[in-house]
Amino acid sequence: MVVVSHLRAALSRIVRSRSRLPASPYAPPLVFPHRLLPSSAAAAADSFSVKDYLVSRCGLTQAQALKAAARLSHLRSRAKPEALLTYLESTLGVPAADVGRAVVIDPSFLCSNVERTLAPRVAELRGLGLSRDEIARLVPLAPNSFRSKFLRGNVEFWLAQFGSFDRLLHVLRWCSGLLTMDLDKTARPNVAFLRQCGLDISKVACTTRFSTRLFTMNLELFKETVQRVEELGIDCGARMFRHALAIVALTGKEVVARRIQLLHSVGFSKDDVLAMVRKQPLVLGMSEKKLQGNMDFLVRDVGLEIPYIVRRPALLMYSVERRLLPRHSLLKVLKAKELLKNDLDYYVTASLGEKIFVEKFVHRFEKQVPGLIDDHASKCLGKVTNGIA
Repeated sequence: MVVVSHLRAALSRIVRSRSRLPASPYAPPLVFPHRLLPSSAAAAADSFSVKDYLVSRCGLTQAQALKAAARLSHLRSRAKPEALLTYLESTLGVPAADVGRAVVIDPSFLCSNVERTLAPRVAELRGLGLSRDEIARLVPLAPNSFRSKFLRGNVEFWLAQFGSFDRLLHVLRWCSGLLTMDLDKTARPNVAFLRQCGLDISKVACTTRFSTRLFTMNLELFKETVQRVEELGIDCGARMFRHALAIVALTGKEVVARRIQLLHSVGFSKDDVLAMVRKQPLVLGMSEKKLQGNMDFLVRDVGLEIPYIVRRPALLMYSVERRLLPRHSLLKVLKAKELLKNDLDYYVTASLGEKIFVEKFVHRFEKQVPGLIDDHASKCLGKVTNGIA
């Protein structure tokens, strides 16, 4: 009995001591069934769909959401974007539609940290004197700039150059990169050079949507561009100089040479080309195909002579399919029916705004020529009809 008692005590000590021994690396893992069940947070993450969120919360279309979601594949929950959207809507008062536009332009904006990134940028802009409404209007135009360290300095610089906040917004619709660029590398030197040429910076910026290229290009290339424009016979003081500057800055020297050569080949002399470019520099920005097509139509179909076109180079820029041909066809019908008693200047009829042209030549004769309205509308849309023309 004594032996049995000692044996039981020894076994009991062995069993108790095993629970304090380190686990064997070969032992099967301990399983806790309740930990295998997903928590509510994990379940929410698993069910979160970036594309669906962009559609339901940001108002994007399915196509927009699909494209934006590709840049947000790392997003696993709505926590960060929801914080951002709440801040934009409640603190800045950004309309829902503008929030959607910002996300379309820069999907990564949705992941911006409010406390570390967005709020400090907003505070800097308020320090410049911008109102809550003005800052809200910046968001859909340049959302990426709110993550840039250059934002405050760039807004301050361009406000001084353009003269007003509304003009700044106008330019940002063409080039939001003005608020993220390093001013010292290009913008300041280029602005200084433009002033040396006697140009008004605010007028240059608002000339065309291509004008902002003048603020971002290499300075030496910029100086070369000015020289090329002057070689076309357009001096710095000319009214069309800034228009020519914007076009030539975007068009390679070889391309300009090809377009000038094309104009020579269809009958324009060197002096004709220079005269047209001085009147309408945008002619150099047209494709060779469009130049050739317009010349063929104006000379062959309408019967215009070269000197007439030289004095009115805008004719080379109108769309043949949607403007020149429909109007030419309609006026031919009215003349054939002797409804137009006086000879009309071709350029006058071509340059009229569509609304005025329709009132003057379509609505006025719709009773005498049934189907005139529908026929003209169809031709302006490029449709082939069995109409009167």
